[in-house]
Amino acid sequence: MDDPAIQLVAVNKWFGDFHVLKDISLTVGSGEKVVICGPSGSGKSTVVRCINKLEEHQSGTIHLYGKELTNDPNSVASIQGDVGMVFQQFNLFPHLSVLDNLTLGPIKARGLSRVEAEDRARHYLTRVRIPEQADKLPKQLSGGQQQRVAIARSLCMEPKVLLFDEPTSALDPEMIAEVLDVMVELALEGMTMIVVTHEMGFARKVADQMVFMDQGEIVEHGSPGEFFGNPRTARCQKFLGQILQH
Repeated sequence: MDDPAIQLVAVNKWFGDFHVLKDISLTVGSGEKVVICGPSGSGKSTVVRCINKLEEHQSGTIHLYGKELTNDPNSVASIQGDVGMVFQQFNLFPHLSVLDNLTLGPIKARGLSRVEAEDRARHYLTRVRIPEQADKLPKQLSGGQQQRVAIARSLCMEPKVLLFDEPTSALDPEMIAEVLDVMVELALEGMTMIVVTHEMGFARKVADQMVFMDQGEIVEHGSPGEFFGNPRTARCQKFLGQILQH
């Protein structure tokens, strides 16, 4: 059997005395889509930040395609480009054009020529439906367009895994759909994805696994059918009751 794309085993993380992740175990197969949800402060974002090594975990193991990710700088460098990340805030360089934002990583980290990087950037801008925005600065774009640029920037590195940390939470309601549509297309094309989100319509449509976290723990974990149709815990029932009303 092939190694899973991502495997977390008994991962713990503290911020000082605050135990933010408590024995988190999760296996994500290649091509699977996992949606992590839960109340604010439950540790959802910390999970994905540990996977791409923006945060260090203190115990337990994290593997990417069978290779253990440690807190050693060489381990962190070894996953550069293989794990893409899309944040709440778009994190684009404001002084660079959209095209330059997209070509920087492939040129610096992947060794592409300028011509190759621009061809790739225009390909992925077309894929996220904004090829006409290539020469603009980020401030000239709407929030939804900026987030689609951020997705295209991650795709330009041609990662094995894409992590999304509440990618629509900073957007106006009318812009959420345009970002989710792009994410659905990526999911249907087979991209391995972990998505921290409260967008339950998206979750129902694409998730292979649903993970509900609260107070640093995985409280429920199962298929979307089980999760939405028969949540087992009072905490999950309350969360779904609140969020599905909106």
